[in-house]
Amino acid sequence: MKARRAKLVHGVGINDADYTVQPVVFGKQVMCPFYSAWTHMLKRCYDPRCHAKQPTYIGCSVAPEWHSFMAFRAWMIERDWVGNDLDKDILVPGNKVYGPQTCVFISSGLNKFANDNAAGRGEWPIGVCWHRQRGKFEARCCNPFSGKQEYLGLFTCPDAAHEAWRARKHEHSLALAAEQTDPRLAAALATRYLA
Repeated sequence: MKARRAKLVHGVGINDADYTVQPVVFGKQVMCPFYSAWTHMLKRCYDPRCHAKQPTYIGCSVAPEWHSFMAFRAWMIERDWVGNDLDKDILVPGNKVYGPQTCVFISSGLNKFANDNAAGRGEWPIGVCWHRQRGKFEARCCNPFSGKQEYLGLFTCPDAAHEAWRARKHEHSLALAAEQTDPRLAAALATRYLA
């Protein structure tokens, strides 16, 4: 009798684990954190239901070597992953491929700081809104250390307001770079938001 082929995870992933990834512990099924991170990554790239809710993931993919769960797990074990988010585009802005050369685990605060929120931004450049009462463009930037919005001023054109946002964002990015232990992440943050 022929052995059944294992079902692919999200159409591409191969669960080649040499252990049970969803064991029952004290009567409850729990998921291995490595397997959870791997399946969530695959879901973001290949699940149409995810794309309907989060269209920014349309066009994303996973590097072929990470189609293997155990290859992804081996990479993840060597990283500072506990409590952090898997990120694909902080090292390479605009990147759409999850892989060992482009991914890094970062804090949720840093992830939020680096997210341009393109889907919900509106008609003006990032960091800019129209101040109706004053008839000018207002620039604001979220401070990643305090979590509060910083008022950067009023401007006659959206490009000048955006430039004020970009300059302040770069200052914050340099301060964040100084805190990083991963040299790739520190280098990416030091050059992020340059003119």
